[in-house]
Parts: sequence; C-alpha cells; structure tokens
Amino acid sequence: MSEAKDRSKHPCFNKETSGSCGRVHLPVAPGCNIQCNYCNRKYDCVNESRPGVTSAILPPDKAVEYLDEVLKKEPRITVVGIAGPGDPMAEAEKTIATIERINAKYPDMLYCLSSNGLALPEHVDRLVELGVTHVTVTMNAVDPEIGAKIYSWVRVGKVVYRGVDGARILLERQLESIRLLKARGVTVKVNSIVIPGVNDHHLAEVARVAAELGADIQNLIPLHPTADTPFADRGEPSKELIHELRATNGETILQMTHCRRCRADAVGLLCSDRSSEFIPTLNRLACGSDKTARPYVAVASREGLLVNMHLGETPGFQIWAPQGKGARMIEERAASEIGCGPDRWHRLAEILHDCSLVLVEAAGKQPKQVLGEHGITVMECSGMIHDIATDYFQGADITRYKTRTHKAGCAGMGAGCG
Repeated sequence: MSEAKDRSKHPCFNKETSGSCGRVHLPVAPGCNIQCNYCNRKYDCVNESRPGVTSAILPPDKAVEYLDEVLKKEPRITVVGIAGPGDPMAEAEKTIATIERINAKYPDMLYCLSSNGLALPEHVDRLVELGVTHVTVTMNAVDPEIGAKIYSWVRVGKVVYRGVDGARILLERQLESIRLLKARGVTVKVNSIVIPGVNDHHLAEVARVAAELGADIQNLIPLHPTADTPFADRGEPSKELIHELRATNGETILQMTHCRRCRADAVGLLCSDRSSEFIPTLNRLACGSDKTARPYVAVASREGLLVNMHLGETPGFQIWAPQGKGARMIEERAASEIGCGPDRWHRLAEILHDCSLVLVEAAGKQPKQVLGEHGITVMECSGMIHDIATDYFQGADITRYKTRTHKAGCAGMGAGCG
C-alpha cells in the first residue's frame, strides 16, 4: 500500500475535509450475498438517496472513462469508492477489475469499499496490494440471536443459511474481516443500522467489539423504512435516540456524525452532492459499453411499435440496427424456452450475442444480472421503439424513457428469481 496517500482526504472518515474533498461511488457490483430486512436494492430511483440505489450499473471496463468525465467537472474528488448497489465482495471479480483499472491511471487516489463482510476475508490481501486504504464493514449485531431478526438469509457459495445459523456465519466473517484489515493497516469504519426494538439496546456492545478489534470509527445510521421490506412499517429512530447512542458509544469508539446515506452512484462533496448531474454520463457509458462488438438492440414488443412486454413473457425479440441517423428493424428472433433458474438467461444471452441492449417493459433481478454478466444491458422502459433505438444509436440520453413505476424488491429464497 502506498504510504504517500493522504488518508485525511477521505471525507467520510474525516469530517474536517468533508467540505473540501469529494468522493465518487462506482456502481459496478449489483449482486449481493445476503438479504437484510431493511434493504431493497432498487436500481432506478432518481429522487431517492440511500445505499443500494443507483441509476445504472457501470461495466468495469468503463470505470476509468467515467472517472475521467467526473474529474473534468469535479476536480476535488479524492476518493473512489465501491459501495454496490449490492455488495462489492459478492461481485469480487468486477470490484477488483475496476480498482485495477483505476489504480493504473490514478495511483494516488484513495480507494475504499463498503461491504457486509461475508466474502471479504479471502480478498483482503489483493485489495491491500491495489492500494485500498479505507474499508467499511456493516455490522448490525454481535449476537446471532439479534442478527437473525435483521437478515432474511445469508448465501455462501450455493448454500443459503437462515435464522441464527446465517447470522452466526455472517458475524464470524465480519469479525475476521476487521481483524485482517487492521492487521494490514487499513482504516476501518463499522456501519451499524439503528433499528428500534431490534438492536438499539445492543449497539453499545457492537461498539465495544468493534473497538476491541481495532476499528477506527463507528457510524450509527438511522433506519430508513423502505417499501416492500420486512421493516417497511418499523418507525425511524428519533434524533434523541441517535444522539444518546452516539454519546454512549463515543466513549468506546470515535463516532461519525456527518453521514449522508450516500447512493451507490454518489458524486461530489458530502455537503454538495452532484449525483443527478452525472446520471446521463453514467447511463450513456452503461448502455453503450459494447456497441462495436454488439451493434444491435433487442426489443420485447406485442405489436412491433411500442416497448410493452415483460422479459420473461415475450415469445421473441425484434432486432434493431442503426440506419443513417435513425434505426430499423432487421429481424425477429425467438426467445429461449420458458424455464426457471439462470440457465434460461444464459441461453438467451447466446441468442442475443450481438445485442448490447435489451428494451423491455419489466424484468426480474436475476435475468438482468445474468445478461449483464454477458455484456448485455436490460433497460425497463416505455415508448416508441423507433424513437428509443434512434436516440440510443445516436448516443443521446435515453434515461427519459425508463420506467419510473414502483416495483417490489426480492427477499425470497436467496437463489435469485426471474
């Protein structure tokens, strides 16, 4: 790890620099290996600011280009972070590939990531080699009985654990992560969500354990009740409770008091966020990541004029290609046979091998993730096919076509769904 890096320039870990040093979060890791009862990873919610929210998923090979664009307009950026929208270590290959690319061009930049800790231990050495200086581990309980009330499931490899067993495995990995990080000189922050009636009475113990492990700072984050989650109807903790907990825990470990509950695509100073300004750039790079090798757009449509079919229900796709300054439909292809599990979507990726974008009315999380692994972006949208395809091929901002309707998140079996 480079000793030349000035760690004081991380605004989340140092309140004194939060008004002069900025951060950019790169949303390259959509998948997650646990399901928290307060979390709904909703990718397209422009007006909402909380962890797990982003306007688009950025391919690792576009990370440097995106950072270049950000730094042109906001040169005060000192930190590159990866905070999801899932868990960076659940998508370790993408996360590490992103940091490798950024590090090659911007070696003096501070690098950080935020993780639940489940898959973190096996990657600590490589992260330190790449110059990661700051890591946040979200640890909401140090008692598996309490943790079991917070997590629906925990997935290790292909095995899904629930209840106390899942919470115990997660806690063991979190404790190991902090030990390993501190042994290698990484600055560690422990995030703890304050959930009234669940863990608010227990957070002093979390602070004690974190301090004993050598963690540098704790961030107590008030629960933000989120629709379509088990904790949707649970009240947000009062300001008085947060103040009391910070005062108590502050006797054990330094407390962060300036958290902004950043989005997974946050950009700018903590006090002056510019995320919305960079959404068009993020979407352009996300959607246009592979137009040379994949020159076409696939469309799910009932009658051939509008984007109006669900990805999992369409019997086939129109294939559109650029034509001059417009677009035209060149052929139709049958969809993969209806089935369950990721194999169906891997087969569809083969069918749409020359398409960089799929336009659908709606789609599940699993097919979006699987197709994304093949370099194919799935966009939920509505409108005239010709208009959307033309704008896409011309490099225009197509985010205005995105579907803004509310959708429920998945808190199911932990195996992914279509």
